[in-house]
Amino acid sequence: MQDMINQFAEAIRTAESRCTPLYIRAGGTKDFYGNSITTPPRDGASENAILDPSSFAGIVDYEPTELVVTARSGTGLADLEAVLRDHGQMLPFEPPHFGLGATLGGCVATGLSGPRRASAGAVRDFVLGVRMLDGKGDDLRFGGQVMKNVAGYDISRLLTGSMGTLGLLLEMSLKVLPIPASQLTLGFRMGELEAIRKMNEWAGKPLPISATCFTDGDLTVRLSGAEPAVRSARQKLGGEEIAESEAFWVSVREQTHPFFQSGRQLWRLSIKSTSQPLSLPGKQLTEWGGALRWLIIDEGYDQEAVQSAVRRVAESAGGHATLFRSEGLRKDVFHPLSPAIARITQRLREKFDPKGIFNPGRMYPLYPQI
Repeated sequence: MQDMINQFAEAIRTAESRCTPLYIRAGGTKDFYGNSITTPPRDGASENAILDPSSFAGIVDYEPTELVVTARSGTGLADLEAVLRDHGQMLPFEPPHFGLGATLGGCVATGLSGPRRASAGAVRDFVLGVRMLDGKGDDLRFGGQVMKNVAGYDISRLLTGSMGTLGLLLEMSLKVLPIPASQLTLGFRMGELEAIRKMNEWAGKPLPISATCFTDGDLTVRLSGAEPAVRSARQKLGGEEIAESEAFWVSVREQTHPFFQSGRQLWRLSIKSTSQPLSLPGKQLTEWGGALRWLIIDEGYDQEAVQSAVRRVAESAGGHATLFRSEGLRKDVFHPLSPAIARITQRLREKFDPKGIFNPGRMYPLYPQI
């Protein structure tokens, strides 16, 4: 595997010396996410244009009793989860795959979490350490394999969600958790305002709620934990128990649920959970106890006007909005940064990737296209 790392480092140094862009892409299951970048074909003339770590795979270290796993970036997400499941464990943040080729590196690089995020935490909350190659081809390590090992800046978590703009992830150590002993899903019929109120009310109580979803008048709530706690919560909450509910939560996580199938613009609004129903043109699906609102834009609206309105509403609700999926050229996908945060982001990229070769433009146009 060291030979492969050396090859990656050489490709980076070559691109750095020529000031040519280098696109990091493994399974490609999340190509739709982020600003559009023009990548040459894999058999194109520029041999260094695409850096594919998918063959850099495998579990480096896993001790179930320590609840920590270390794996290479090209490790298939499904393969890793299967190994964890064999030991009664899981990735607590329930990451979406969006395709069979999903890798652990892509999971950490995009920083996307699934339905369990509100109760368990986000991807970055479980990343303990990383190994990476920076924009000079240097092999760097940050963090470790235990929770109490961070002094100063937590670079491991900084790299989570950076979309490959700071470097090539090689290995990651993540904290894992046991699979809940018991799990069931309840369904309720109510309006949006009542659903938001209920989700926030229940969040303030000692209830084993691990996921929520509301759309079209249906509130769906998942309970996870020890069987006595789950059964007690089921009696307190009422509702109708939903059989074979696992497929439902997979459909929400993987966006195969009918809500996501329109093919129109899909916005992701991360806001205060207590925010009232949003007055925006389109259909909505709510997760994370009200803190995540998905919005499908109705046809016939001007895209620029919609973008301005969505971001204005998100800001007024104490959060931000991301254009998660859209057809055609994608630009300005992520919520604009404040001047202070933009300066910090710029300086970080200058430290990790001085020539701006990694995934230029994928997040923010901090560097000119090269």
